[in-house]
Amino acid sequence: MKLPISIAINGQTRSLEIDTRLTLVALVREELGLTGTHVGCTTGNCGACTVLLDGDTVKSCCVLAADVDGQEITTIEAFSTGASTLHPIQQAFADNQGLQCGFCTPGMVLSTHYLLGQNPSPTEADIRHGISGNLCRCTGYQMIVDSVLDAAQRARESAPSASGAAE
Repeated sequence: MKLPISIAINGQTRSLEIDTRLTLVALVREELGLTGTHVGCTTGNCGACTVLLDGDTVKSCCVLAADVDGQEITTIEAFSTGASTLHPIQQAFADNQGLQCGFCTPGMVLSTHYLLGQNPSPTEADIRHGISGNLCRCTGYQMIVDSVLDAAQRARESAPSASGAAE
């Protein structure tokens, strides 16, 4: 059975007719060609398929595409246009070796973005909790935690001060 939906994906409005059994990750990857979102476990355990749905992180393998009608989806493709234009979070991951094979990285970056939006000055414990839904088989997590700490520092340094005065 086909169903018409309208979504905003990475700032672009799209109207589609989809199979009602289609998952969000399949919509993103197969229908829209945004392959930065990875498919790992297909059970919501690994976090490789993490995207932002109306600003919140979701495991897109566990969400039906039909359920996102009228909502806003952000994938890793919204964060940069190439290796020379990395988002500060992506640059922090690169600078701190917070990635190895890169399979988990898109989900980690999106979870980091969400975490820093909620808590701009996370502790190491906050970070470990914030990325706990994203599994990495390569780094042992310390380099990812260091990357998130660095990204948080970069964000705080680039944010305008509340008073507007020079510090």
